[in-house]
Amino acid sequence: MTSYDLIVVGAGIVGAACAEYASAEGLRVAVVEPGTIGGGATAAAMGHLVAMDDHPDEFALSTYSLALWERFADLPQAEFSRCGTLWVASTDDELARIPGKVARLAAGGVQAALIDAAELYEREPALAPGLAGGMRVATEAVVFPPAVARHLIDDALRRGARLHVQSVLRVERGGVTLRDGSRLHGPVLVATGGYLPRLLPDLPVRGRKGHLVITDRYPAIVHHQLLEMGYADSAHGADVSSVAFNVQPRPTGQILIGSSREYDAHDGDVSMPMVRRMLERSFRFLPGLRDLNAIRVWTGFRPVTPDGLPYLGRVPGMRDTWVAAGHEGLGVTTSLGSARVVVDQLLGRVPAIDARAFDPARAFA
Repeated sequence: MTSYDLIVVGAGIVGAACAEYASAEGLRVAVVEPGTIGGGATAAAMGHLVAMDDHPDEFALSTYSLALWERFADLPQAEFSRCGTLWVASTDDELARIPGKVARLAAGGVQAALIDAAELYEREPALAPGLAGGMRVATEAVVFPPAVARHLIDDALRRGARLHVQSVLRVERGGVTLRDGSRLHGPVLVATGGYLPRLLPDLPVRGRKGHLVITDRYPAIVHHQLLEMGYADSAHGADVSSVAFNVQPRPTGQILIGSSREYDAHDGDVSMPMVRRMLERSFRFLPGLRDLNAIRVWTGFRPVTPDGLPYLGRVPGMRDTWVAAGHEGLGVTTSLGSARVVVDQLLGRVPAIDARAFDPARAFA
């Protein structure tokens, strides 16, 4: 069969979610992926499921998607861990910002709580002394993204979807041409992350390199996903490079350490100066990490649009061509919601959230 109701290009966490949802809605789906399912940016993601309130549309997409993640809470291979998120305030000024953040989260249905220094150290004794307090979001979680992507694709395949282990040479009217010269016919949804401009050059995306470090097994040192209050400034900043404290406990007992961001890095090689910079930032908050054994360091590229919001919708000027890409560091959190936003539009439905801010047409304005 070469004719489909939807051809999904890319099988990272976003493309996999799109394929799964489209197949659940009864569409005949093809998935085109030349590499490992979930093997690109998805394999280099920390897997946090967090509500980010820095932009109202991003917040709406996050909270919508977080509710959809609940169905994976008992899926063993997802490694779903409801460890909660604890935002750490280093100073009284940072602590003073928390009530406003708590209120914004509450307005979106996310329950968070201001905690003082005493409770901070009661919950996380390994933190460095002298911190002012924090904010705890007890219901948030972490997952293992590549395994979830594989599960989503497997679900789609069980419903009759076809996986083409190929790369797409070009998107054309009415379908795609594959690298071997064969052609698939039907509407196209491009979900290739940082590789988006190769197929849709009018939609700008930059790759933002990040490093991750994972330790050997040290259970009970860290209990929550930990972030510094300035994390969002790093995530949304325009600096060529930045680091921020972000550490999470894995269900395996390992500790996963981020977070770095680099523009203008063009290869996936590990940069030891950047790793040292990232680790030194984490040691400021968790000094005991210095004594642990790291067993792996790796990199990935977050796809970033000019305004920081993903493209979710139809590509202007291209018949039956859709896009779901450009999620920066929130691709895992927002993948399930992004899939519904795009596929619902394709099916002629009004999405559950206002999707105007994600319209790819803004790139043509």
